[in-house]
Formats: sequence, structure tokens, C-alpha cells
Amino acid sequence: MRPVEHFPLFARILHWLMAAMILTMLFVGIVMVTTVGPAYHQLVDLHRPLGICILALALVRLVNRLLIRVPPLPDTLPPALRTAARLSHIVLYALMIALPLVGWGMLSAGAYPVAMWPGFALPPILPHDPALFALLRHLHTWLALILFGVVLVHLAAALMHGLLLRDDVLPSMTSGPPADARKKQDA
Repeated sequence: MRPVEHFPLFARILHWLMAAMILTMLFVGIVMVTTVGPAYHQLVDLHRPLGICILALALVRLVNRLLIRVPPLPDTLPPALRTAARLSHIVLYALMIALPLVGWGMLSAGAYPVAMWPGFALPPILPHDPALFALLRHLHTWLALILFGVVLVHLAAALMHGLLLRDDVLPSMTSGPPADARKKQDA
């Protein structure tokens, strides 16, 4: 069996930071659509800039993923699961980028500003068009539901690797290499 390889620290930080942000965003979105009054506006004020931050970090992650070699999947993993892992990561990246862009486009079409903080809003990326706003609103909802499902499958796969297969896939993203491995890398 080959030695355990780990994701670099930067990749692990991005992964876990984005995991927390995406889970927060999904739950804020769910609560937001069931809330009225001032609490709704507070949630929207959190939802918009958090979505743009997720978009920016997703782009950083994508570049990082393209430039940095990732640890290989275990040889013991069946080909179907290898393919599923690769496809699920492509879908995750696509959703992490598409969902905020669709949200930004939706708000642009609805003539709503994407306020990042008081006094600073992003420019619209689409013209004002109520019909387009309605279409993008439905698309945004469906993409969010799909992301929620993919996140649940991703979590289930991580737990399968960590608890059932015990094949070092989960530790590659949760911790750095053991001290003796770091010494060998430095030598």
C-alpha cells in the first residue's frame, strides 16, 4: 500500500472554510424563504455577500485544484466509485460557482443591489427583466436543492471512507501528514 498523502494545508483550509460557509448559506436560505419582516431583510443582507464570498473562494479553490496535485484515490476503490468521486467533485465545483452567479444574475434582473457592505454594491450582471428574474429565482432554488443533496452525498462518502473503508481518504482532508512523514518530505 502506498504511503498516505494529504492535501496541502491551504487546500484543507479552503475546503473546511467553504464547507462551513456553504452549510451556513444553505440553512440561511432555507430560513430566509420561510421568514417575513425585518428578520427576512437581515438574512438577505447576510445571504448576498456570503454568496459572493463563496463564489470568490470557489474560483480560488478551482485554480488551486488545477495547479496542485491532489492525493490519489486508494487502489482498493472500485472503478465505479472512482468515477462517482470525480463526477461529484465536478458537480460540487460547478454548483459552487453557478449558484452564486445565478443569484447575482437574479438580483440584477430584479433590479436589486448585491450589497457587500454598507456603501458598496456589486454592479448588475444582467439587465432588469422581471421575467428573467422569475426564471432565475426558480433556477436558484433548484440549484440550491441540488447542492444540498450533493453535499449530503459528499458527507456520506466522507463518512464511508472514514468509518467503513478506513482508507485514508478522510484523513487526507482532515489532518496533515504525521510528523515523521513531514520530516521525510523536508529531507
